[in-house]
Amino acid sequence: MDTQKSEVPPITSYKLGKFDLSHRIVMAPLTRCRSYKNVPQTHAIMYYSQRANKGGLMISEAAGVSDTAQGYPDTPGIWKKEQVEAWKPIVDAVHAKGGIFFCQMWHVGRVSNADKELEPEFRVNGVVMETFSPPRRLGTDEIPQIVNDFRLAARNAMEAGFDGVEIHGAHGYLIDQFMKEQVNDRTDKYGGSLENRCRFALEVVEAVVDEIGADKVGIRLFPFANYMESGDRNPTALGVYMAESLNKYKILYCHMVEPRMITVEEKCQTPHSLLPMRKAFKGTFIVAGADLAALGRLFLSNPDLPKRFEINAPLNKYNRETFYISNPVLGYTDYLFLESVDHISN
Repeated sequence: MDTQKSEVPPITSYKLGKFDLSHRIVMAPLTRCRSYKNVPQTHAIMYYSQRANKGGLMISEAAGVSDTAQGYPDTPGIWKKEQVEAWKPIVDAVHAKGGIFFCQMWHVGRVSNADKELEPEFRVNGVVMETFSPPRRLGTDEIPQIVNDFRLAARNAMEAGFDGVEIHGAHGYLIDQFMKEQVNDRTDKYGGSLENRCRFALEVVEAVVDEIGADKVGIRLFPFANYMESGDRNPTALGVYMAESLNKYKILYCHMVEPRMITVEEKCQTPHSLLPMRKAFKGTFIVAGADLAALGRLFLSNPDLPKRFEINAPLNKYNRETFYISNPVLGYTDYLFLESVDHISN
């Protein structure tokens, strides 16, 4: 995110529901592909604790809500006991540093891999991430089970010790696929009108709120994006409708991605603005230039990012080549802290 747009200095306190944040810099969810066999690993304890700080909000990498929700290699889950137990020491390590930790939950939908030999390939920064199975439309009778998967995953996140959950409704994954007219060609109550296309997203929100409480629930949306060929002709109307609809559930926050990012590797000038959505949503709005600023790649490469902002220190550069490799150290826990940089320079 472009921190130059922030209206409030990032190192100022903020009241996020019942949480007292010491600054407004949020660690955005970052897929790292290091949870072997979909189980969080012990090296994640160091990774997250390095980036945790007192009163700082962190959002975990996306965790699958079921065994059919996964789409990329070695991404974590939150649907079974083994995964819940594996998350516990990671969450504990963040809490030990005084951090606030939310679990992002996702279902990738048609971006899945029932058979890894099938095309097409998906590449990120030139690296083949996975091959996708030919998608099929969910039966209307199957949808309540997916909604329930999100509900149970939220319960599991609470059992693991997380402070709350973020529902992933962006980037061309299942919830986004329902909302976007380019993908959604359904003729039942989940297709056609804006209200129908947003029905599934709001059913998930309602189920999760009913399970763990609105004060522990956020959602991430990206109405302007065309990830995974999931675009919409009127993204502003979509975003405003969702913002207004979310108000009745009184969820903790809405996390939107800036419209300048269109696909995975594309940035461009855009006439779109998040301002109508920010005005429509009554809770906390997370994005650069809003109540809180979520930063991803800079947090990845600068574990002590809030401190660097506070004293205006130089930033480490991130290495795209190591974003998604499976190495438990390289490009993961080996980025230097300020103290280390000072020590080397002296």
